[in-house]
This record gives sequence, structure tokens and C-alpha cells, in this order.
Amino acid sequence: MRKLLITALLSLTFSSAVLAEKEFLDHTNLMNHGDGHLMDMDGGMVMGQNTDTLPGGCDEIAATKEITVYAGHKYSENFPGRMFAFDQQEYQFEPCTKLTVNFINEDSIRHQWMMHGLPKYLYPKGMFHLEVTGPGKISGTLIFPPNDKTYLVHCDISQHMEKGMKAQLKIGKGSGDLPSIPGVTAYVIQDDYSDSIPEPIVAKPLTSKEKKAAKIAAAENESAISGVLIIGLAAGLVLAPLLARKFKGMAAGEVVSTIFELIAKVIGLITKLITGLIKMVSSKKSIELSDK
Repeated sequence: MRKLLITALLSLTFSSAVLAEKEFLDHTNLMNHGDGHLMDMDGGMVMGQNTDTLPGGCDEIAATKEITVYAGHKYSENFPGRMFAFDQQEYQFEPCTKLTVNFINEDSIRHQWMMHGLPKYLYPKGMFHLEVTGPGKISGTLIFPPNDKTYLVHCDISQHMEKGMKAQLKIGKGSGDLPSIPGVTAYVIQDDYSDSIPEPIVAKPLTSKEKKAAKIAAAENESAISGVLIIGLAAGLVLAPLLARKFKGMAAGEVVSTIFELIAKVIGLITKLITGLIKMVSSKKSIELSDK
């Protein structure tokens, strides 16, 4: 038994060490699926790559730039309440810049660096997208349009952006700052890490007048309920013999049908009564007064 336990512990330790030392992959052998969509079988993907086509309004490439973006849990340490982040939260480039992004994922899960809002005639779905599953590196290139605009750069994996993995990228002068960029702009919903506990709400005791009014209201409700109950019982006692004679010898289906017919007749009578009252009231209102 002891040998089995020792073997199991050694196996668990070895497997944990193997998982912890996951291999870092450089995703360079990507398959081209057309329209700037590149990917491999190891979790690397580039979408919307554009290396040579100028966007409308760009006569030439204004500048050629290259950046390296790091993504991981450790970069969120400066932002309380966040779990993931990029190593940089703001970028700025000239319009018509050709940019190559080297995206490095330092976590053992999937992360992305992606932009939305690019011109769709050039970038399918208006998107440029880099993705790496597990520790690794992938690179992609795009050419920015000529307009001054601020783009959201983020990880689109569920809850990763909400947990801090987002930044803003300004072209030219930009179009303002985006909200809730960690370390750059204020959060729309501010975090509260105070240890204060709100005081419990204690109901105020009723005054003697309020107690008396509550007793009177309860008594009136009870009397109203009992009155309705008495009327219902009396009507049931009166109608029971009549209904018993009417339903005598009928099958169950006939009884149900007859009950529905009676209900329909009662509803019809009530409707006629209400309609008549409405006509009477409206006719009185329509009587013209004399000029005298």
C-alpha cells in the first residue's frame, strides 16, 4: 500500500512539473487560408493581415514600425481587481503607417491582440486579429487608414477584456480616449475595496396611532373577506338544488358543457349591462344645453 502511494505521489509531481514547463512555441509555419487569414495546428492564428495594399486616402506608407506586445497575468499586478493585461495600455502611430506586431503570450491559456473598426473593403469583418494558445509568439502586419481615430485593442476571449486585457491605439490625433483602459482612463464602474460594512436597516417601532390604524385596517379586511364568504356560501346553498336538478342524469361531458354555457350567458348579461350604462352616461353628456 505504501509503495502504491509513493508511486502515485511521484507520478503526480512529475506530471505537474511537465504541465508547468509547457513548451514556448514560435508560430512561424502558418498555413494561408486567403484574405490575410493564417493559422497552424498549434493554436496560432492571424486574421486580417495586410502587408502591401494601401487603404483609400493613403498615397504611400508614411512609416514602417514594429512593436512587441506581451500578454499575461503578471502584467495585471499594477491594476487591482484585474486578472490579465498587456504590458502596454496605449499606442500611437501616424496615419498610413505599416505596423508589424509581434504578439507574445506568457500564460498557459489562450490570449488575443485584436482591433475592430478597420475598413471592411480591406480587412474582412473590419478586424485585425492575433491569437496564441499557451506560451508562444506570433507576428502579423497591417496598414493603418489615413483618418484620426482611436481604436480599441483587446483580448476577445470571454471575460479577458473585462478582467483587464485591453488598450487603446491612436492613429494621428486619435478621436478621444476610451473608457476603462487600465492605468489610462477611469473605469466606468469604480472598484470598491473598502472593508466597511454598511449598517443594517432597522425598522422604526410603530407609534400608538399607527398600531391602532393597522388594527382597524386588518379588522376591515377580515370583515370584507367574511362577508364575501357568507354571500358565496348563501348563493351556493340556493343554487345547489337547482343545479342538482338540472344536471341530473347528465354525463360528465354534458355537465361541463352546460356550465360553460351558463358562464357565457352570465358574461353576456354583464357585458350588456355595462354597455347600457355607458350609453346612458354618454347620452347625458351629449345633451346640448340651451343658450339661455
